[in-house]
Amino acid sequence: MPVILVANPKGGVGKSTLASNIAGFLAHRGLAAMLGDIDRQQSSARWLAQRPAALPLIRGWELASAEQLRTPKGVSHAVLDTPAGLRGKRLTQALKVADRVVVPLQPSLFDIQATYDFIRELQDAVHARDKPGAAPEIGLVAMRVREGTLSQQQLHQFIEQLGLPLLAELRDTQNYVQLAARGLTLWDIAPGRVARDLEQWQGLCAWLERSTPVGKE
Repeated sequence: MPVILVANPKGGVGKSTLASNIAGFLAHRGLAAMLGDIDRQQSSARWLAQRPAALPLIRGWELASAEQLRTPKGVSHAVLDTPAGLRGKRLTQALKVADRVVVPLQPSLFDIQATYDFIRELQDAVHARDKPGAAPEIGLVAMRVREGTLSQQQLHQFIEQLGLPLLAELRDTQNYVQLAARGLTLWDIAPGRVARDLEQWQGLCAWLERSTPVGKE
């Protein structure tokens, strides 16, 4: 079962927005998708509770016991949202189950500095992990980007230093906020209403289709 980990130790970079929309993309491809949160706050569970029942199903964790969560039976693709401060042993544990890692970041100096340190730690942890098989692919997604700004230029310069693919640049729009409040994703409404946003997801979707792989269990 492919597991997509959405991670960045800095809070407020859009991890939950990205994770929920990735799960929505998979669900609309007819896959048995799960969105889970490896944080005690379980914000993904609250988002799923708002999701209309008529939409393609995205499942959450099952409660195996008072302290244990487990993946529901029949799930073919899992998306895991992560908490702020994910480092060290907690990061190593998360990578044990991950097949793909998506790192959201914002085009600000503070976010760039924090993400640079995390990427280095992430790469070291990936190389050191004891899970057999190929190391997980790592991809970057720029969040809340304003085109033509100095901050966007600085972001591109930073990404060139990392040698990692920039899968998407997502604009700063209230669409994500308004959809999240109703348990929706970009794929749950008429495409014409979010055409520009869907276009920005094309590279990320292609990467997911190639990497997860979409359409197969």
